[in-house]
Amino acid sequence: MEHIRLPKAENVRLLNRLSPRRSCVGTLYLTATHSIYVESETQVLHSLICRLEKQVNTSTGSPLLIHCKNFQVLHFVFPQEQDCVHIQASLQRLSQPEQYEELYCFSYKPNVDEAERKEEWSFLNLKAEYRRLGIPNSLWKSSPVNQSYKVSDTYPAELYVPESATQQVIVGSSKFRSRGRFPTLSYYCKDNQAAICRSSQPLSGFSARCLEDEQLLEAIRRSNPRSDFMYVVDTRPKLNAIANRAAGKGYENEDHYSNIKFQFISIENIHVMRSSQQKMLDVCELRTPSMANFLEGLEGSGWLKHIKAVLDAGVFVAKAISEEGASVLVHCSDGWDRTAQVCSVACVLLEPYYRSLKGLMVLIEREWVSFGHKFSHRCNHLDGDSKEVSPVMDQFLECVWQLTEQFPCAFEFNERFLIAVHHHMYACQYGNFVGNNQRERQQLGLRDKTHSLWKHLWDTRGDYINPLYRTDNCQSQGVLRPSTAPYCFKFWSGLYNRFDRGMHPRQSCFKAVVGVAQSILQTSLQTLGFETRTFKAGSPNNLQVNNTRQGDQTMLENKPEWTGEAEEGPPLSWGLAPGGFVPQAGTPQDYSGGFIASSPCQQRSPVDGLAFTPPQNQTSEADLSVGSEQESGIADVSFNSQLSEEGPGEPDPDDAAYSAA
Repeated sequence: MEHIRLPKAENVRLLNRLSPRRSCVGTLYLTATHSIYVESETQVLHSLICRLEKQVNTSTGSPLLIHCKNFQVLHFVFPQEQDCVHIQASLQRLSQPEQYEELYCFSYKPNVDEAERKEEWSFLNLKAEYRRLGIPNSLWKSSPVNQSYKVSDTYPAELYVPESATQQVIVGSSKFRSRGRFPTLSYYCKDNQAAICRSSQPLSGFSARCLEDEQLLEAIRRSNPRSDFMYVVDTRPKLNAIANRAAGKGYENEDHYSNIKFQFISIENIHVMRSSQQKMLDVCELRTPSMANFLEGLEGSGWLKHIKAVLDAGVFVAKAISEEGASVLVHCSDGWDRTAQVCSVACVLLEPYYRSLKGLMVLIEREWVSFGHKFSHRCNHLDGDSKEVSPVMDQFLECVWQLTEQFPCAFEFNERFLIAVHHHMYACQYGNFVGNNQRERQQLGLRDKTHSLWKHLWDTRGDYINPLYRTDNCQSQGVLRPSTAPYCFKFWSGLYNRFDRGMHPRQSCFKAVVGVAQSILQTSLQTLGFETRTFKAGSPNNLQVNNTRQGDQTMLENKPEWTGEAEEGPPLSWGLAPGGFVPQAGTPQDYSGGFIASSPCQQRSPVDGLAFTPPQNQTSEADLSVGSEQESGIADVSFNSQLSEEGPGEPDPDDAAYSAA
């Protein structure tokens, strides 16, 4: 509180850059953790503020722009310039804490007892994840070499290496790798015994070599008896890697390593990515851009080109594992930025589990948190070197979103889940993304002093379920093979422009799908002679079904795990197919059939707990058929969206979810 020069500013105008008539005048309050603008009930967590821009005074007052890390931009106008100066100075200090203890996660105290808080941190177990992958086994073992973080202070304590690798070989290899990050197991494919390993660049210079490092890579290759070679993938542009050789670093020489195939994959460094994202955001913040200006600006930023490069690299690794059965070693310079991106994308493509809600949590915890991605530096959690800031994790989340657009039935989670992870990565409300490595987090005592995000997201998973997902769908099984042609990449307006109200009709795809499901369910039940009453998200009401043909009742006890207030819009009802309301295939013509099964067994929907048990003596299969569009109700379904730019429009759940702490 000692950093707050002015706790309250009155008669402050909050401008809407797209709709000036929707601007309002109110009071801005500053607390130790939040800025609260009362008139529009807007809250901004200080951890989310990345840049403050005081503009030239105008006749209406002194403007201040607040740019946030979640891409919200607030334009305040203060009647007194002195108020603006005090608010700017206060926010500048509050948004740039000098030590970890000032972060919000250390003062965030929800109504949770100590036992429950400890249970939150045990929700994800990486040892259990490796056991799920079949590790350890006769080919791979757990190594205690880094238990005290002496070999590599940025690696986790629990590491997996080839069974034949001795401690002497591992330590020798670590001395030949940047920051001691020697090759270690990232992902293991039980089907063909191929593995993804990760490391940092070798300290090879122009001619140096290390016998232990060569032996470790040979041990990795031999740990896959089905292939007589392995790939070594350097994710940097070749020119960058060559330049590093002058500093005594570099890349592997194929003449020194037996049975490897070396491959450069050009992903630019953190500085290029930071500049590219800023150029893209400058385009997003244009008030009234023409189509030509927007497209030229987006192309000039190079942002989608970089997203394509990361996805291309992930596709290469996934193909090497799934089609060639070859193991792959992935590295960049230090092995915590581009390496994490490529390994994570490859895992999402290879393993259906990582396309589930909990699976993606596990993947982020393993590849990013455990393996030492520098969250505090890249996300600018503390006041430090601005050159260390870069949207590396943003790019991974966007790659996953691009995949969800190509494979809408393959992912259990929806766009909201990715946005929630992005928000909390910067918000520092939970301790998961605080610190740069496992050792640093232990020293900070995050497990004893903060709360875990993953359990919170799991408890509210009803908000993040993709209604199109079903485990037996062809998209949900096996390896994903996306197209990386340029026309397949989209601009993610749901992330970068989600705070721009009135910019476009905000028809939610989620509500559209739920509306279709509701219409199909009601029409089908009416055909069978049922009366229905539905419930809304966030409501504890039960779904009651009356059998009017026989005069008895079937009461369905429903306990959906939705949180928050009920939203405006269509009530939630779900179809009755074995996997709930889902399409049978990825084509529109397949969406009409299969919502009511002829089997009398209980059918469940993807919304937790919702079940429907048809009476045992129901009608024949012919009566249950709802295959045509007219019978299913699809032909009559239409959706209305708020088209008025100036009106209040439909409340956007994202705005409510992410404007508050």
